[in-house]
Amino acid sequence: MRSSQKSPVRRDSFLDVVRAGAIVAVVGQHWIMPVLGYQDGHLATGNALATPGWWLVTWLSQVMPLVFFAGGAANLLSLRRAPAVRDWLGARVQRLLLPVLPLLAVWLAVPPLLRGAGVPEQPVEVAGAIAAQLLWFLAVYLPTVLLTPLLARAHQRWGLAVPAALAAAAVLVDIARFGDTPLIGYANALFVWLAVHQLGFHYADGRLGEFGRRAAAGLSVAGFGVTALLVAFGPYPASMIGMPGAPVSNMSPPSALLVSLAIGQVGLLLAVRPELNRLAATPVAGAALRWLGPRFMSIYLWHMPALVAVAGVAVLGLGYATPEPGTPLWLAMLPLWVGAAAAVLGRLLRVFGRFEGMPLPRPARQAPVWQLACAALLGATGLLGLAAGGFTTPEGGTLADSPLPWVALVLTAFLLTRMGSAGEQAGGGVVQDGPQERFPEAGVGGPARDRPQLGGVGVGNVREIGAQHHPIRDPRQ
Repeated sequence: MRSSQKSPVRRDSFLDVVRAGAIVAVVGQHWIMPVLGYQDGHLATGNALATPGWWLVTWLSQVMPLVFFAGGAANLLSLRRAPAVRDWLGARVQRLLLPVLPLLAVWLAVPPLLRGAGVPEQPVEVAGAIAAQLLWFLAVYLPTVLLTPLLARAHQRWGLAVPAALAAAAVLVDIARFGDTPLIGYANALFVWLAVHQLGFHYADGRLGEFGRRAAAGLSVAGFGVTALLVAFGPYPASMIGMPGAPVSNMSPPSALLVSLAIGQVGLLLAVRPELNRLAATPVAGAALRWLGPRFMSIYLWHMPALVAVAGVAVLGLGYATPEPGTPLWLAMLPLWVGAAAAVLGRLLRVFGRFEGMPLPRPARQAPVWQLACAALLGATGLLGLAAGGFTTPEGGTLADSPLPWVALVLTAFLLTRMGSAGEQAGGGVVQDGPQERFPEAGVGGPARDRPQLGGVGVGNVREIGAQHHPIRDPRQ
């Protein structure tokens, strides 16, 4: 697939606002959720959103559908403007994996250091699990990127039939999941998110982008209405994130309910798109978007380690216990808690944020597509293993029980993107913009950096890939 589009067009502020709003929402939710206490070497954990009636908040705060929607739009736009699929895929996989490498290096060292400092084993295991669990999103997003060229051709040929078919497949998976084969539900880690990703294609092509306020509002009502009916009369829980002790989760594995939730959320944002574009044009919001843009991945990867650091000092070191959620004391302490986590995250970004925009010298030979595909799949496998097992080795565990094999897969995947095969000469294809390779993207717009469109994501249960659960949980439970 080669692009015939040469003329730059203006940047789509709406996608920028959606991504920025998503990352802010996920960070805020994850920092607000923990209910913590510490006694006799054991860290007790809970979820503030388990408070009765607070499930309704998750219908808006579960921003994973918006992440895949915005990512689909940006992926299609950047792919169409790329000189070739190989150039696009190589840059995308590299830019997804590179910021992960310092996180892996740091968290291979942190658990032994904590143990050496006298921290009991259970809080160490929790810390290692929390630092790794958000990697589940990248484990899903890498195959999504890999499939984007094929999905783009399917979109061009069959249009709305593609997300409809994917959504139908998700429904069939749920029928089997709630029947006698629960493990088949994990197939929806692809069907559900690919369906929402495909909706982003329809925004990029102008179909959804041309919706007026009334049509968008109708779409939102339909999406949220179907979601409400499925919750009321189907097997789905009301919360869009996993809750402690709940027998069923809409995120572990993802359920077809998230497709209708995505339609509701996307319609709602499209209905207020003129207001969002005007907001993006203001000096303050514009400055915030420019600051967030180069840091989406870094904020995503490091905001939970920042929470772990604050919890370690406050809860383990100072004996702080979270007040009852919703009480005046909880509301009074919340700004201090969030402010402390934000301060720690700011310091982490100063150190590790540079990796997200680090210039990568072009290899002498460009890796072929098959090699890049292997890199994406190896990287996804390694990240999935880390998300499931965390960064700690169980007491008495062997090398096979440690995170090292999974880390090795991720590192191998990154190296494969940098190693060309004989006879494959590096082509032009990547627009050079200062120190970083990039493709034009996120437009109807001018060029935009080729960054992973993460925006924000939900937290995964430390033992259940894809669950947006309470952010700190005893992994021994």
